[in-house]
Order: sequence, then C-alpha cells, then structure tokens
Amino acid sequence: MMSDLLLDIIESALGVRPVRLAPMSGGCVAQVVRADLPDGLRIVAKIDDPQYQTLATEAFMLRFLKERTAAPVPEVIAEAPGILIMQHMPGSTGASGNAEEHAAEILASLHAIGSPQFGFDRDTVIGSLPQPNPWTESWIEFFREHRLLFVAQMAMKHGALPATTLSRIERFAEHLDEVLGATNKPSLIHGDVWSGNVLSDKGRITALIDPAIYFADAEIELAFIGLFSTFGDRFYAAYNERRTIREGFFESRRDVYNLYPLLVHVRLFGGHYAQSVESTLKRFGC
Repeated sequence: MMSDLLLDIIESALGVRPVRLAPMSGGCVAQVVRADLPDGLRIVAKIDDPQYQTLATEAFMLRFLKERTAAPVPEVIAEAPGILIMQHMPGSTGASGNAEEHAAEILASLHAIGSPQFGFDRDTVIGSLPQPNPWTESWIEFFREHRLLFVAQMAMKHGALPATTLSRIERFAEHLDEVLGATNKPSLIHGDVWSGNVLSDKGRITALIDPAIYFADAEIELAFIGLFSTFGDRFYAAYNERRTIREGFFESRRDVYNLYPLLVHVRLFGGHYAQSVESTLKRFGC
C-alpha cells in the first residue's frame, strides 16, 4: 500500500496525520508499520492482505485479552475495514533469563482462566488459517476433530500433505484417548507463543502479540513453546511451580500436541515440516 494512502487511512481513523512511517518486522499475514504522531506517540498499523482478511478477528482477540485477562497485549486504538491500529509496545522479540520466569507467571495466570467446555464463542485464526472452535465437552474429541484432522485435511487439499500421510494421521487420531489418557480442564490459551510474538525488555515480558485464543488443555500451549524453543527450562520450572505439569507430558504428550502446529506449518510452508509430522507418526506406530 502506498505511503500517502496509508497516511490518509490512519488520519481518517485517528483524526491526526502521522509525521513518519517505518516498516516493522513480521507481517507474514499483514503489512505492519510503525506510525509516529505529531505529539510523539507511536502506534502500530496493520494492513490486511485481501487474500486472508484476519484483522477483524485479531482485533476481537486482543480486546478479549485486554478486557478479561492481565496478559500484556496492545490496546486496539482503532479499527476500520482492512486496517487495525494498535498501541505500540516496548521491547524486542524473544525472551531469556528473568523474562522466562515472568512469561511463566503470565501464562500460568492466563491458563487459570477456565470454561465449562473446550472451544470458544466464535472461530478464531492462527496466522492466516481458520481455527474452528465449536464448544465441545471432550478435549480429545475437540483436538482430534477441530485441530488435528481439520488442519491435516486442509493441508492435503492444498497439495501440501500427501494423501498417504493424511491416512496415517486419521489412523493415529482413532487412538488419541490411549495416547493422551486423562486430560486437564479447559484453560484460556494465547495459542501462538513463538518468539516473534513475544516482546521483552529488562527481564520482563512487555507484550504478547498475534493471539490465536480458545479454551484448550493448556498442555498444547506448553508443547508449542517447546517446539519452537520460545522459552527453555527456566520457563518450564517456573510454570511448574504455579501449575503442575503432569507426568508424561515431556515424554509423549508434547509430541502429540505438536502435530497441530507442525501441520499448520505444512499447510503454510510445506517442506521439512511434513517430514517432522511423519517422524512423529512413526514414533507412535502409525
């Protein structure tokens, strides 16, 4: 989008014209820019990709987290068709040291927010992909139907996943109850905690951005964090002090839950992610 047009859009939304625009990192789904206003305030503007149109859902999720939780998320300043204007949050991407312990505190608090069932009041998104969230009594049923099989079938239809691998996933999904066993009660999760969605400064988490929220077994969030090395052992130790991580998570359940983000990446990027899916299936005899 041309800078002058973007300046016009921001001015129309805020009633003030930015004095400067600067591109920001990220932007896999939408163009992201920092805008400096005449009074010195900095804001972030995201411009929707017409192919995906996810920003209205992102605005909803950010507002939900801001209103219902203590998680540090940017405030939604303005929203218009095709654009989302948010508070500019301090910090740089990633976290280590004391920030990992702070992350454990934030996420344990988030996961303490419960619900009678798994799912959400509406469908959400993860990146550019839809996340169906029908209210479901059973976590195993929800994970099987609305995460594992849903994204695997989508990846296969897109040509990113072989039909033979989908068949293996379907066979594996029939026995999820045997692999996962007892599950935890529903917890609110951020849903996309990789290092690019975490900002930190001076040993503190300053923001969690780009959420993909729903009510889940919180272990799926812990698994995702390990898959992409968002945080390390210090995080898990601090989290375990607040919410016990049940035996068997690191040994087996973590790999099962990570089939979902791996399949998301298969659908989006293809490549070696499909090999990782097949390796996990082989480990569990499928």
